[in-house]
Amino acid sequence: MLARLVKEVYTLERIAPLMDKARRHLRDLRFYNVRYKHVDGHEGYPEGAPYDGILMAASATHVPEALKQQLAVGGRMVLPVGIDDQWLYVIDRDAKGFTEKRCAGVRFVPLLTGLA
Repeated sequence: MLARLVKEVYTLERIAPLMDKARRHLRDLRFYNVRYKHVDGHEGYPEGAPYDGILMAASATHVPEALKQQLAVGGRMVLPVGIDDQWLYVIDRDAKGFTEKRCAGVRFVPLLTGLA
């Protein structure tokens, strides 16, 4: 869905077979603006930064500082945070710094470390 809305998407996946499957499916659907990275998502992907938007689909234990620093001025990050009690956070960055807003209770898989 994001690939229809923006010029370029970076997707990070720690499980190589899932990344390969996504790549095949999106290519079959003729999405060529998605860049796939087999990495641990805790540190994001600084080589492609700064990002106008960051969207996480796994719950971190806290808002990762490394990801905040990869957000462009004027950018927004949306991510679930928590273990048992999870909340969706929206983080905006402006010239003065960051604004964090806790929005809604959610349930996501945990953000795990390492590669598989």
